[in-house]
Amino acid sequence: MYPLKQTHATSSILSSSSAFHDKVLAAPCSWRKSCLQSSAKKSTTIKASLSLPLSNSSNTLPAALTPETEAAKKVQPRSAANSCPLTPMDFLERAAVVYGDCPAILYNETAFTWAETHTRCVKLASYIVSLGITRGDVVSVVAPNVPAMCELHFAVPMAGAVLNNINLRLDANAISNILQHGGSKLVFVDFQSASVVQEAVSMFPAGLSRPVLVLIDDHYENHVNGSSAGNINGNFRFHYEEMVENGDPGFKWIRPYSEWEPITLNYTSGTTSSPKGVVGSHRGAFLMSVNSLVDWAVSKQPVYLWTLPMFHANGWGYTWGMAAVGGANVCLRRVDAPSIYQALERYKVTHMCGAPVVLNMLTNHPGRKPLDTPVHVMTAGAPPPAAVLGRAESLGFIVSHGYGLTETGGPVVTCAWKQAWNNLAGPERAQLKARQGVGTIGFPEVDVVEPDSGKSVARDGSTMGEIVLRGGSVMLGYLKDPEGTSKSMKEDGWFYTGDVGVMHPDGYLEVKDRSKDVIICGGENLSSVEVESVLYSHPAVNEAAVVARPDRYWGEIPCAFVSLKEEAVEKPTEKEIREFCKARLPLYMVPRMVVFKEELPKTSTGKIQKFLLRDMAKHLPKS
Repeated sequence: MYPLKQTHATSSILSSSSAFHDKVLAAPCSWRKSCLQSSAKKSTTIKASLSLPLSNSSNTLPAALTPETEAAKKVQPRSAANSCPLTPMDFLERAAVVYGDCPAILYNETAFTWAETHTRCVKLASYIVSLGITRGDVVSVVAPNVPAMCELHFAVPMAGAVLNNINLRLDANAISNILQHGGSKLVFVDFQSASVVQEAVSMFPAGLSRPVLVLIDDHYENHVNGSSAGNINGNFRFHYEEMVENGDPGFKWIRPYSEWEPITLNYTSGTTSSPKGVVGSHRGAFLMSVNSLVDWAVSKQPVYLWTLPMFHANGWGYTWGMAAVGGANVCLRRVDAPSIYQALERYKVTHMCGAPVVLNMLTNHPGRKPLDTPVHVMTAGAPPPAAVLGRAESLGFIVSHGYGLTETGGPVVTCAWKQAWNNLAGPERAQLKARQGVGTIGFPEVDVVEPDSGKSVARDGSTMGEIVLRGGSVMLGYLKDPEGTSKSMKEDGWFYTGDVGVMHPDGYLEVKDRSKDVIICGGENLSSVEVESVLYSHPAVNEAAVVARPDRYWGEIPCAFVSLKEEAVEKPTEKEIREFCKARLPLYMVPRMVVFKEELPKTSTGKIQKFLLRDMAKHLPKS
């Protein structure tokens, strides 16, 4: 085995020194003292440091929000018996005991129980450590929803490292930038991404240490289906299964000293700007996982289909959450309608997640048919059109709707359903369900405020403001970006999302737009989401996105980009689409232009890339 070179320690996320103490100071006062004491005792063994500058004052809680009351000061100090750091790694330990002989991972011909998965993760973690990976080092993964991706969500943190999942659809330049920015020491690569990652590593500047590459093979795809692995050269020093096979089953995995230690480094999808490195903590991952299970009322031993990319906010916490309830992870390399419908039938799936684009794909698939048994679907990532929700429910999907960001670890606001709403007509139910809702059980603080003053807007369902959040799963900060961190995590104690929404009289949030997507037409704020909802209700429309187009007179005008359903017999014209909107919207909201495209550009998680469409709209000829 070959220990990795430790040539650029500044790229680590955690370490011995003042930066770790600075980060602790940004945490609640009630446990600050004992955490500092614990850190001091072990300072000789922590090698790296929170190189992300998160110690700026804007990350500390205002005095009015700290729990240091006189009564609290009289409480006895914490002890080892009551201060075990929260971490989702404990879920796997319990699953191996409670659900040891139950299915944990299902994928083509592969099937592992929870006892087997636990052993594999422990052995893999031991091998990672044997390579010289130390506490706080970044370990990256470029892979689809395959078994290795499930296991690495446990094995990497169990090695004391920080897990960095990378978007599969990124090109070599983008991947190279992420690997360099995050300071990755080790990269696990699916065989189908081997070429692009090799190219990404070749772009490293001279003198900068390159990460060691590990190849993840796929026997079924590579040998049964005959998929090509492309040009794989000697850059790959290790193979995934060999690492698992040669690991130590007796390895004592590395627990975090503090639940505030980093566990993940996720890069935002970049729908409106350049991606940022979001650092998540063990505490945040634990709370997100448990919160997701409770809020969605997930029962024991569900069968969960991985239609949501695990690299997207760690699968909203369900990568770890399934271990907590002994669920079966049904892995899916390709997320397309035929593969999903086949998996639903073969494995008797009970739960799945995905962006609205997945629901739209399933409900528009020519081979769609009512489900044999209901399937619970959690959708988030973009406001789902009511028409799409209605069509999904008619097929037997029980849709729950949530709202969250990479910075919160997943959905932290959900449309908590009221029994009385079941008596409403279908369109009314769909309209209510399209609202994002209220804070989840473990994430209670949500508001809509005036961006400048920070004051709450009127709860009238029409006054728009910026959505702000406060809760345990909010990120530690942006890696190496103190300015970006301070702009989003302000001194008033809120995380400012950059999303625009309204608060309804009943206290339910509704997202209207990204702040950059709001169209200002003749001085009126126009929500592109509202226009898109109308477009989606057209029987021939498959996808729709509305963006601002510069206009000399109005300032901005709405421009619609639309793709049509393949089975649509009569293809509507631009004029017909505009007339359809005129009958359902105020005139100023009607798109001035309608552009038809075969498919709209999207991120790998299904979000339409409006910044690309805005650029297209700028260069369209005048009508």
